[in-house]
Amino acid sequence: MSYTTRAPRGSEEDGREYHFTTKENFERMIAADEFLEYATVFGDNYYGTAVSALDQARENGHDLLLDIDVQGALQVMKKMPEAVSIFILPPSPEVLEMRLRNRSQAEGMTQEDVIAKRLSQARNELLKIGDYRYALVNDQLEVAATEMRSIVLHERGEEGAVATTAAACLTAARSARLQAALASFRLGE
Repeated sequence: MSYTTRAPRGSEEDGREYHFTTKENFERMIAADEFLEYATVFGDNYYGTAVSALDQARENGHDLLLDIDVQGALQVMKKMPEAVSIFILPPSPEVLEMRLRNRSQAEGMTQEDVIAKRLSQARNELLKIGDYRYALVNDQLEVAATEMRSIVLHERGEEGAVATTAAACLTAARSARLQAALASFRLGE
């Protein structure tokens, strides 16, 4: 579970969605080298994953799945080149905007400036997609979930159909779905 200095939104609770903490405490944790990765997001708040989360996963023989932004992912990839990196992207900027609005409404606090910042940042983050080993277009939940499962199983050593599915998700493979999504953000190559 990540740490953040932002205030809880809607029904979020400390220890369930995030560990909510003060900026001072977060900076103390940075100074003590307690984060695997951390970033300032939109210039306002810190977000980060504590090293203790990785240690706990290792002790329990589990994989650690991080839902982090590009800044944090690049830090993890630099510190842990063996980490499996997966960039999950929406199929288009319009779908991203719809998802951001739906989430804001569900949290009971639509903030146009936050939505505008996130939409602007999305294109910049997509410029880093080539740094990731895999890329998934989250256009159909069941397909994306199957692809994610296949990547995890293949990275654990399974072959066969999961290996074929995982290979199709390699960023370098540039699947038709990935190319279409990137083109919708005006990033097609």
